[in-house]
Amino acid sequence: MGEVYRARDSKLDRDVAIKVLPSTVANDADTLSRFEREAKAVAALSHPNILAIHDFGRHDGIAYAVTELLEGETLRGRLDGGVAITQRQAVDYAQIPELAQRGLARVQHFFETLNERLAGREFVATDRFSLADITAVVAVDFARVVRVKPGEQHPELLRWRAAMAQRPSMSH
Repeated sequence: MGEVYRARDSKLDRDVAIKVLPSTVANDADTLSRFEREAKAVAALSHPNILAIHDFGRHDGIAYAVTELLEGETLRGRLDGGVAITQRQAVDYAQIPELAQRGLARVQHFFETLNERLAGREFVATDRFSLADITAVVAVDFARVVRVKPGEQHPELLRWRAAMAQRPSMSH
């Protein structure tokens, strides 16, 4: 979605990439909202295999994102050239253990945050059952797939999950 241009950041004396949304979607609220969410999500991450974002915004009605410039062949160029990409080239197997550790740490952080949020509360976001509760139940239950369960250190979370299990809408 959009076009990418090479540019020069004269303040920091470096080359950057500027992604510009096409004018056909420049005023579409949903597209702009997704563009902003993506920019914020990328900006929150720091990893050698994730593009760094420096800025995003709108100027004269044009939505843009400024990122680090990655040199080399584009995926489109590689695919158009008729050269197949092997599974080994597409997947960096060495990063899998690190990503798994980060994922487990995020699950634990989620449990801690949810446990704190539920202290003295019956529901996650409001004074009644809501989409936030459903989303949290799905996340907590999905964590079992990676063999992570809330433990004794999450008493509020355990209390809340037990109460959610009693709801007719949550029974299996």
